[in-house]
Amino acid sequence: MVGPDPSAGEVAATMASAVLGTALAASAAATAGLPALAVAVAAVVAFDFFGGAAATATAAAKRRYHGPGTTPWRRVAFAAAHVQPYLLALCVPALEWWAAALIHLLAVAGACAVAAAPPVLRPPVAFAAAVLGSAAALLYLPVPEPLGWLAPVMLIKLLLAHMLPGAAPSEE
Repeated sequence: MVGPDPSAGEVAATMASAVLGTALAASAAATAGLPALAVAVAAVVAFDFFGGAAATATAAAKRRYHGPGTTPWRRVAFAAAHVQPYLLALCVPALEWWAAALIHLLAVAGACAVAAAPPVLRPPVAFAAAVLGSAAALLYLPVPEPLGWLAPVMLIKLLLAHMLPGAAPSEE
């Protein structure tokens, strides 16, 4: 999940994010009275998205996704493959298909904008796409409250953690 040769700290941070995010999402879904299948699917998607946000921000993942032979457009394909909003729409009747499609589109369009930007502008473009996409989803899409985490966490994972190369770690 983290990448080649992760440090113990990278694995611990990733697993903590995955487990705690899953607990938050599953408890919100269960408390809202969603059917067991919807709670289970939300938990699986949350594990991937919360854990993936931490995992793709690690130096180990950066070696995999930003190393020799990789391209920004390959990273866009990775973002496009994240079709989990549709899976949630299938299992959570209150999540409309068009809203799931727009969440997915926000992620893919943001990834395309980052990939198309000159390298020096990729960080601000990624942050702009993540915050504007999150705000648009939170303000205007009819996403059920127990899935309110979906768009922001997806955009953080794909645009901020995955699409950006990161900096070399330093000791402080």
